[in-house]
Amino acid sequence: MRSNNPVFARSEEFNRASSNAYGNQTYPAGGASYPGYGDAGTDPSQWGTGTPGQVDQGRMTVDSVVQKTAIAIAVVFATAFATWWWIGDIVDVNGVSQEAYSRALTLAMLGAGAAFLLSLANSFKRVISPALVLAFAAVEGVALGAISKVFDAQFGDGIVTQAVLGTFAAFVGTLAAYKFFDIKVGAKFRTFVIAGMFGMVGLGLLSIVLSFFGIQTGLFGFGALGLVMAIAGLVLGVFMLILDFDFVENGVAAGLPERESWRAAFALTVSLVWIYTNLLRILAIMRGD
Repeated sequence: MRSNNPVFARSEEFNRASSNAYGNQTYPAGGASYPGYGDAGTDPSQWGTGTPGQVDQGRMTVDSVVQKTAIAIAVVFATAFATWWWIGDIVDVNGVSQEAYSRALTLAMLGAGAAFLLSLANSFKRVISPALVLAFAAVEGVALGAISKVFDAQFGDGIVTQAVLGTFAAFVGTLAAYKFFDIKVGAKFRTFVIAGMFGMVGLGLLSIVLSFFGIQTGLFGFGALGLVMAIAGLVLGVFMLILDFDFVENGVAAGLPERESWRAAFALTVSLVWIYTNLLRILAIMRGD
């Protein structure tokens, strides 16, 4: 059964892992069949990759996924902090600084655009590139730092800190629910989540295009419709985390190559950023008038 998730669909290893998890008669070693009893012609040093003659270079583990994800998130935080500091004070004793505000908007648009392009590159790349994953994290941090600076200036009162804490609370809560309730991910659920993700991205792009012609849809604004969309986005982000946990669990069980930890780290970073931005909007709408 192939994955509908664009992040994992290009990875042959992940698709083998998904198949193995649903009953294929293979030994969890990258999809390779377990050597028959008495097969003296197989070199044990070649096990673990599923490719004859290829030396095992390590397998993906929970620890390796955690480490790579921590690195990606650290890059996001570092570039976000640098961007926040470089923008300067948007609101000071003299009022609103138009220079700082324009700088923040420019960085937000450039960072978001670059992050979108790099997310497409990472999603459809067969062999995951750690450099591209870290590049995505860096530009995503620029976008988040600029956006967070604007929200902080407009709404204040620790809104950014609350959104960050809420994001990690959502991560921990979703992981706990996934493990304790033994959540099983089926094909229909995958299709629903991925369709919802593409649908929301499509609506966002449509809203941007229409705004150039003076048409405001209100889908991503600060009104009632914007609140509904933000809540829907938050729920969708939690569902995306469930898909990520499912693929990581299957990948570890199948003994995927260690490099696939970067693909999992990329997917988890995307889900966490998605949750953060929607939480930030929800908090802003609840505080706004």
